[in-house]
Amino acid sequence: MCRSIMARRHAVAWFSVATAVVAVVLSIAPAASAASLPRLKVSPNKRFLVKADGQPFFYLGDTAWELFHRLDRAEAVRYLQNRADRRYTAIQAVALAEIDGLNTPNAHGDRPLRNNDPTQPDTTPGSDPKDAAQYDYWDHVDYIVDEAARRGLYIALLPTWGQWVNNNNIFTPASARAYGEFLAKRYGKKPVIWVLGGDRNPDAPAQQAIWAAMAEGVTAGSGGKPDDALTTFHPTGGSTSSRWFHDAPWLDFNMWQTGHNTNTDVWNRMKSDYDRTPTKPVMDGEPLYEDHPIAFNAARFGYSNDYEVRKIAYWDVFAGAHGHTYGNHSVWQMHAPRWGKGVNGPLSFWYDAIDRPGAAQMQHLRNLIESRPMLVRVPDQSVLASDAGSGTDRVQATRATDGSYLFVYTASGRPVTVRMDRITGTTARAHWYDPRTGRASTAGTFPTTGERAFTPPSNGAGNDWVLVLDAQNKRFPEPGKVNTRGAAR
Repeated sequence: MCRSIMARRHAVAWFSVATAVVAVVLSIAPAASAASLPRLKVSPNKRFLVKADGQPFFYLGDTAWELFHRLDRAEAVRYLQNRADRRYTAIQAVALAEIDGLNTPNAHGDRPLRNNDPTQPDTTPGSDPKDAAQYDYWDHVDYIVDEAARRGLYIALLPTWGQWVNNNNIFTPASARAYGEFLAKRYGKKPVIWVLGGDRNPDAPAQQAIWAAMAEGVTAGSGGKPDDALTTFHPTGGSTSSRWFHDAPWLDFNMWQTGHNTNTDVWNRMKSDYDRTPTKPVMDGEPLYEDHPIAFNAARFGYSNDYEVRKIAYWDVFAGAHGHTYGNHSVWQMHAPRWGKGVNGPLSFWYDAIDRPGAAQMQHLRNLIESRPMLVRVPDQSVLASDAGSGTDRVQATRATDGSYLFVYTASGRPVTVRMDRITGTTARAHWYDPRTGRASTAGTFPTTGERAFTPPSNGAGNDWVLVLDAQNKRFPEPGKVNTRGAAR
């Protein structure tokens, strides 16, 4: 749909102010470029993501579905810098957004398509943000992708929200392929991870055909080989991409949406895909968000908090996920005063919600994982001699296949008993790692024989802890202390 000339003229005055603000912010942004972030691929053992040189990549995602649609340039930089400061590595955002992303213009007055036709992206010559006649919707997406890269962030790019396939279908297989190719020619050489889908399940064969065609277009536009476009699929709550596409050559890793409830048995869900053949990495792309109405019923169950989202993150990763996505209910929709009540009762505005406790605590999970060799890590409940429990008392374990370390997450601070022979060498060094602060405290040195009980420093709701056992002879750093040269292999 064409833009109005009047809207463009009004936008020019706004740009002069916003660009000045952005210039100040960019003056303190880290010096980097899209080209400086390496291409990502699946690891040789098919369990993790790695960079082009084989170094591990921990996917720590944030959910920013409306980023391209609702934030202007200055706001986008503010958001991205906040997430970079908190050590996120991926930002999940949607090109054709959920909240009337086709017809409600973005923050600069532009729409993505002409006549809501995926074969007609609404582009204009030039890209000068000072000239509203030049700066179009896709120039704005370009800007955000590049600013994310400057801060070390990959964009997990959803070409479209699922409703534009399932509920208000604007696609045919042919137009989906053309649109996918357009996007990939524009972004395929940039640091993006392709996420098809968008909270809708493709149960109908016609829907599956559209997504498959879009994947073909993304592959073609990225270079023509499946390895040129790292791709997954985002389903609706309680579902996983493997249900429809596990055997598809374009699906590089599986993604769950475990949904917005508390104490979901995410460990079973990760395991179900971890155990599939052919082997593919798996992760939770949409768990319970912080400040979200639990089970969409705040009157009955209240809202989630940092503890609730923290539990799911550690359960997921220790159960075999290669990474994890965090979300905040106000941030995904970029809620602000101009949007009225928002979707499902957000508690705050996005620019306040980006500083919620859970958002900052996710980096402690990344730091812990990266402080030990990542590519040998496997889920293993057999290290537990005590009951694994369920619900908020769940205990989840992961270890290195070479016996160099193991982690045990106790969600409510329950004592755990460990089979010490899972650690190599004659002695093991123990720490308690605090998921709230990222600080570790020593817990002693013990022989690697028999079974040993460990009692966390505190217990009860909100008192989750990670027991870290290291082979003494490995001389690993303190848990959570990451080698500045990069994550351990």
